[in-house]
Amino acid sequence: MSPPARRVVVVGGSLGGLSAALWLRDAGWEVDVCERSPVPLEGQGAGIVLNPATIRWFVDKERKTGELGHSARFVRYMDADGNLAAELVSPFTFTSYDTLYRRFMAAFGRSRYHLSEEVLGAEQDDRSAVVHLASGEARECDLVVWADGIRSTGRRQLIPEAEGSYAGYVGWRGTVVRSELSESTRRALHDAITYCVLPNSHTIAYPIPSSQTALMNWLWYRNVKSGRDLDELMTDADGSRREVSVPPGSVVPEYIAELREASERLLPGPFAELVRRTAQPFLQAIYDVDVARMAVGRMCLVGDAAVALRPHPAAGSAKAAEDGYQLGAALRETDVVVARALQGWQARQLELARSVLARSRESGDRVQFTGSWRVGDPLPYGLYEQGDSIMDAGSSR
Repeated sequence: MSPPARRVVVVGGSLGGLSAALWLRDAGWEVDVCERSPVPLEGQGAGIVLNPATIRWFVDKERKTGELGHSARFVRYMDADGNLAAELVSPFTFTSYDTLYRRFMAAFGRSRYHLSEEVLGAEQDDRSAVVHLASGEARECDLVVWADGIRSTGRRQLIPEAEGSYAGYVGWRGTVVRSELSESTRRALHDAITYCVLPNSHTIAYPIPSSQTALMNWLWYRNVKSGRDLDELMTDADGSRREVSVPPGSVVPEYIAELREASERLLPGPFAELVRRTAQPFLQAIYDVDVARMAVGRMCLVGDAAVALRPHPAAGSAKAAEDGYQLGAALRETDVVVARALQGWQARQLELARSVLARSRESGDRVQFTGSWRVGDPLPYGLYEQGDSIMDAGSSR
């Protein structure tokens, strides 16, 4: 008689949770994903720099990845007047959250992806774990994977002393349909990832795919003091103080007006047009989070639920995917002792996370505070090391 299937509940149905779910299912686990949102997480146009780790599952299992991203030919630096300041050949590929999410969902399927299932907490002993849902239901399992992001319920339960550290700046973001841009802006931006380094600030634009039309994605990092200034900016149009992000449609109109006015004064013309043509800009306060551990008993944290990065190495999605891949590898054997396997997995993933966390802090400080990021510098993109986001670099470690 074959042994009973090992059961895992993955808390959080975004990219990191779905990646872990696929690798664990391939390792022989019976997987359920609990996502608190009542609707699928589709339609989010934010851009992502692809890393081989992010799409390793599709490379290994489906052998087709061409439609997942858009390759830019150049890395361009633009000066404040809109002139070309430097140009490098770009080895990077860009995609959108929406594109990746739809592909992950198609691979995992919807039968065990449970919407409107908010997890309030979990408990465990040496035999099993029990996940408690807001509905009052409880799910018993052999493993709990917390993939619930930077505001992780699992982290608060397992490592209550771990707190996010505000970096001192926010990232404004938006997307514009490329066909709606002026011809001059399309020419300036269409085949490149474009940076403009400003005093204590920088802005970025790059093209991304979409399920409906081609988009131009942009970000503008602006320093904001903690305390009253940050609290007011992060208070949404309904008067609620948001912890990490204020989503599209919820930003107080006066702050959008100030953003647009500032973009006309401070940004090159193509970037100012991106801001002006974005109907609903949104913003994220930039935090990072470090933890002393990623596993306790038969529970573990992956992605931003464990160590959250500043965005500058463009490695957040890749790190989450790598956590899931390595988790599946650690738990593949049918007779594995879960708690023991998680301790070995944790040691490797903490080493990786702290390395890229240090690079993310250093990169952000260089461009937002010290002014040591120079025009023409190579971009700091990479997971294990700077430069490993090049898509033909391979995906195995």
